[in-house]
Amino acid sequence: MSDEPGGTAQDTAARPGRTGWRRVIPTWRTVLTTVVLLLLLIVGALAAGYLLVDIPPANSAAKAQSNVYLYSDGSELARDGDVNRENVSLSQVPKTTQQAVLAAEDRDFYSESAVDPAAMVRAGWNTVTGKGKQSGSTITQQYVKNYYLGQEQTVTRKAKEFFIAIKLDREESKDDILEGYLNSSYYGRNAYGIQAAAQAYYGKNSEQLTTAQGAYLATLLNSPSAYDVTAHPENKRRALARWNYVLDGMVKKKWLDRDARERMKFPEPGPVKAGAGLSGQRGYLVEAVKDYLTGHKILDEDTLRAGGYRITTTFEKSRQDAFVDAVDSRLMDRLDRSRTVDTYVRAGGASIDPATGRVVAMYGGIDYAKQYVNGATRRDYQVGSTFKPIVLASAVQNRSTTQDGVPITPGTVYDGTNKRMAVNHGRSTGFAPANEDDRSYGPITVTEATDKSVNAVYAQMGIDVGPRKVKDTAVDLGIPANTPSLSSSEGAISLGTATPSVLEMTQVYAGFAHHGRQRPYTLVDKITKSGEDLPLPERAEHTALDRGAADTTTSVLRSVVDGGTGTAALAAGRPAAGKTGTAEADKAAWFAGYTPELATVVAVLGQNPQSAAQEPLYGAAGLPRINGGGFPAEIWADYTAAALEGRPVTDFDLRAGPGAGAPPPSPSGASPEPTGDSAPPTTAGPSTPPSSEPPTEAPSTAPPTDEPPSPTVPGEPTPTEEPTEDFPTVGPQGAAYPGRRSWWEADGGGQ
Repeated sequence: MSDEPGGTAQDTAARPGRTGWRRVIPTWRTVLTTVVLLLLLIVGALAAGYLLVDIPPANSAAKAQSNVYLYSDGSELARDGDVNRENVSLSQVPKTTQQAVLAAEDRDFYSESAVDPAAMVRAGWNTVTGKGKQSGSTITQQYVKNYYLGQEQTVTRKAKEFFIAIKLDREESKDDILEGYLNSSYYGRNAYGIQAAAQAYYGKNSEQLTTAQGAYLATLLNSPSAYDVTAHPENKRRALARWNYVLDGMVKKKWLDRDARERMKFPEPGPVKAGAGLSGQRGYLVEAVKDYLTGHKILDEDTLRAGGYRITTTFEKSRQDAFVDAVDSRLMDRLDRSRTVDTYVRAGGASIDPATGRVVAMYGGIDYAKQYVNGATRRDYQVGSTFKPIVLASAVQNRSTTQDGVPITPGTVYDGTNKRMAVNHGRSTGFAPANEDDRSYGPITVTEATDKSVNAVYAQMGIDVGPRKVKDTAVDLGIPANTPSLSSSEGAISLGTATPSVLEMTQVYAGFAHHGRQRPYTLVDKITKSGEDLPLPERAEHTALDRGAADTTTSVLRSVVDGGTGTAALAAGRPAAGKTGTAEADKAAWFAGYTPELATVVAVLGQNPQSAAQEPLYGAAGLPRINGGGFPAEIWADYTAAALEGRPVTDFDLRAGPGAGAPPPSPSGASPEPTGDSAPPTTAGPSTPPSSEPPTEAPSTAPPTDEPPSPTVPGEPTPTEEPTEDFPTVGPQGAAYPGRRSWWEADGGGQ
């Protein structure tokens, strides 16, 4: 008989004292046996892997292949792939540079094993689960990947890397492995190895590198393209943080004296020397495509660098040539290098097909070999008043009202008094920007205020709509949320303190042109390798803005071109809409415009060629001032006329909301005299030359034909003494509005 219900005497004897639910739990002997078997299996697998995986010869990626870049029609744009590499012995690399690399990548290299199992498991799991690339590898593993294997992120490759690293660590010294790593790593600027990097960034041999320079080259190993502060000046803060991390690591490991570290200054790298194959516009286009591919995670930087890809871009050769011709004939040919200010002049431009989001042309600068930073993709110049249409679109989209509850439409009347304090429900915001030339307009409609770019009106309108709603609209239209100054501008956002790139602003205006519908822009039509097509991300069309809000904005921007600050754009001979803009202290002038078929933005930028500092453009090309209605609008008109030559003239099909005027008649093709969008500021300043010229702004000649329902000037309640905290007004550098001596008085973010 059984001693227990459901059991037998034999059961009880086998499991003495185990009753009820305890009977289903494995005994410690079973657990121990299982663990031992698993360990034996793992050890066996490791032993088999170690015996079966040999150290292979150097991979083909160590002798990188070319990538071929094509125009949209299949004709060749450029090739990259001439490998810049010169191996050196470890004795030719200063000890401090070696230590900087260790501080950046693997501080325990000389004392640790060749592999880090925990980091490898984490990286493998992230690869399997699709969480993206994460290395966590030792220097030995990175060397194996660079020199013996490929850059693909697969479990098989990681397993091979593991076994080869172990064998290599047993067969070669740590010094030999570090030497191989320094010679096989990529540092950007097409520089493979520490010697090529020293030449590319500092024009010297590796043994001449200072500690600070070696630390910067070590910084580049983490992200060569992102941390090149010449190519991406907007990333300098990130690069400095990484450089400091490297130096602090050297101090922590007692490789660098703390006092010497405190005295160390960032070693600015020298100018880029582009290969002959990437001179002219080619280098700008190729680098923009590379950034697009890596930024959208289509290919990672290591895989792309390995080469072998045929990349068909969206650039159309005829339009690309037309853009260059327009910039040369309208701007560059008028510069005199004997004038110092003319050496500051840079330009950037981008053109997008609104229906497809394809970037059909881009202007990066006069020559990639001479001016390395791409004027179309850099994100460090204020956009000025080209941002104002976003404020208007946001007002219509959100059905915003004035302080008195009047709906904001193109016909709404605002107070355009110069330096009028913007108020929020009766309380002062501390924000009183000046109009151009300190001109007061009194009661003025939104359409007229846009024609003349009246800062007082848009400062108040931005408060009425709400800075956060304005930001949301900007992001919906394609300005990245992390754009410098966008998140910190607050009340000042309306006057264009943010610094999106020319390309990003072109995306915004393409959204206006396409009635609020938008596809994310693309620079790539097709990628193939060994005859196989690579998948490209979906770019589904989405609604960035209601059609009524987009078309109402277009209606107002047509008036800007027809009779406001953008009349130079009429020379394109097509129905057009657009907005001029000027950055703080005239360091940049913009024109953003579009026809129904094409959206294009042009910027003229001021930058010191020696220090890379932004500079005002007063006196450039022999003019008192460069404004958005001048060179940028003229370039836009010439390019647009050439880009659309032979195509039917198409008018805008608008469904504008209340208060919008009837569209002006199509232009006959005549070229009226440009009025410009601004004149030299009257507020004296060290960089502002005196000028006796009258204001260049012309009154609008095309007021809205529809009378606004009840033009009402928004009330101006007596401000309280203390500014409200609801709308902190942050200026271009993130500082609170300082009062009447700020740049806002001079040009209010410009026009």
